[in-house]
Amino acid sequence: MNPTTAAQAIGSETAVHLPAAAPSFAAEPSFAAEPSFAAEPSHLTELPDVTWQQAMKQAVRNPATLCRLLNLPHLETQAVQAAQAFGLFAPLNYIARMRSGDAHDPLLRQVLPLDAETHQTPGFVQDPVGDLQSSLSPGVLHKYKSRVLMVTTGACAVHCRYCFRRHYPYTESPKSPKAWQPALERIAADPEIREVILSGGDPLTLTDPWLAELVARLNEIPTLRRLRIHTRLPVIIPQRIGDELLAWLTAGRLTPLMVMHANHANELQGAAAAAVGRLVDAGVPVLNQAVLLRGVNDSLSALRDLCERLVDLRAMPYYLHQLDRVQGAAHFEVPIAQGLQLMEQLRAELPGYAVPRYVQEIAGRDGKTVLA
Repeated sequence: MNPTTAAQAIGSETAVHLPAAAPSFAAEPSFAAEPSFAAEPSHLTELPDVTWQQAMKQAVRNPATLCRLLNLPHLETQAVQAAQAFGLFAPLNYIARMRSGDAHDPLLRQVLPLDAETHQTPGFVQDPVGDLQSSLSPGVLHKYKSRVLMVTTGACAVHCRYCFRRHYPYTESPKSPKAWQPALERIAADPEIREVILSGGDPLTLTDPWLAELVARLNEIPTLRRLRIHTRLPVIIPQRIGDELLAWLTAGRLTPLMVMHANHANELQGAAAAAVGRLVDAGVPVLNQAVLLRGVNDSLSALRDLCERLVDLRAMPYYLHQLDRVQGAAHFEVPIAQGLQLMEQLRAELPGYAVPRYVQEIAGRDGKTVLA
């Protein structure tokens, strides 16, 4: 199936508008009517000519549609049921990198709702990293001494099934750059805060004018030195890394850094690789944080390939996170003992600069706990 046919096949599901306000992940998803296919699709290709906004609008939201696009009809029922609490959102560009007919594809596993999400597992909670207890003001988290994190939106380019903020109260965050003014005044009043992290959700789902205005306000705070963006967009919707974004990101006095999130080398192909190159060529350091996930990257070969791919793209492997124990994600957990063994094997195969730090975030601690 070619890209145009793929978009047409999804039909009314893609003809939606992005919400003006951040969605609540706890809200029940609204699924469009089942699309009809003339034939089961066997191959998808990326959509190079669409804008990033169009890619968001054309994302698959119906689990049954995703299963049919990838020839996995036997997974439809459980996927639809599991998505009732935390909806599916997967852009066509990302789906195109998945292997048709393979229920164990490492990219599919990151986005496909499964029955395991509905199981209640002791020790898995709604706020595993203590976001709510570290709130400085609405939308601003102050966990670490020299930096704060701004939860700019609840919207994402993809709904990762292991998301540690799947239960976060996004509706409480400010909704416009001007509405952030009280929070900016709190940041300016603390001279020890030298770095601001834009996160979410995903901050790059916001428009460039919106972000440019917010970043301009941050540039006016004399004690700030660095601006960090945490995002999945370069990986999921590479079209997002355009000239306008690079302009506001590099124009101010704050040193910009981009921390992207890729868990598998198969995510960093084609347009995604080019997007990383655009950032690096513009002088923006790119780091990657991954999560150790069962069935995705819990092998030496998967981690090695990911790290080598990142270095080849001039992005630095930054963190490998132990899974945050959020409700609904227990089936992704890899024992720490296995993670330590994988890290030892990784260090034996790669140069030091290509090996990420294996870390765990524990609520209430002043920094991430380094496991290896």
